[in-house]
Amino acid sequence: MSGTFTSARRETEVHPVIGLTTYLQQAQTGVWDVRASFLPQVYFDGITRAGGIALLLPPQQVDREIADRVLDRVDGLVITGGPDVDPERYGQQSHPATNEPATERDAWEFALLEAALQRGIPVLGVCRGAQVLNTALGGTLHQHLPDVIGHTHHQKGNAVFGTSAVRTVPDTRLADLIGETSDAQCYHHQAIDRLGEGLVVSARDTDGVIEAVERDPALPGDAFVLGVQWHPEESLDDLRLFAAVVNAARTYATERVS
Repeated sequence: MSGTFTSARRETEVHPVIGLTTYLQQAQTGVWDVRASFLPQVYFDGITRAGGIALLLPPQQVDREIADRVLDRVDGLVITGGPDVDPERYGQQSHPATNEPATERDAWEFALLEAALQRGIPVLGVCRGAQVLNTALGGTLHQHLPDVIGHTHHQKGNAVFGTSAVRTVPDTRLADLIGETSDAQCYHHQAIDRLGEGLVVSARDTDGVIEAVERDPALPGDAFVLGVQWHPEESLDDLRLFAAVVNAARTYATERVS
């Protein structure tokens, strides 16, 4: 009895380490204008408020050994928002509206993600992160949504987020987490087209745009793998998605040391 109680108490007390990928680009602060790694504070505020420990993972040279060394030290992985994925990753030529490739960041995030998926480490993809997840699993992207749906509501520009009403797919992990509908803060001009292997759609918006994907529940095991096209870090009064990845990471951390 005492052993069971101790085990349960240990699991609730664990503060799992969540690795968050970062930007790598020119940045200004004071008199300095240098190439820098950074991430908006709202991301790691979301993790820490949900009970996790945030660890920033800046893009750098990577191979499988390096990815494994990094993942030895984290219990969960968040692939954050940022520039467009290089279209060569999914076999397309670049659209005129597509960003210049951030090849170092692409290589870093794809390596970490692929190793995390093999290990069963919980993964949350945010905006670009959902697209990285889909592309890493063999899917494709719409490179410029206005060409597909005829408007720019999903990315208004000038750092102004659009609010989209998303509807979840019944019997998905996301539906269990946030219910049937949710208002989502969106800032993306690209979106998932063909699904990656082993993923299912878990939310769409009123235009039919895929707004979330997750690991197919028909696959063996129950690893937490979820990608949302919107920005949950912009609404920290609702921590459900951050709490979900932190709780999954807590379970992973507890099982790893048991």
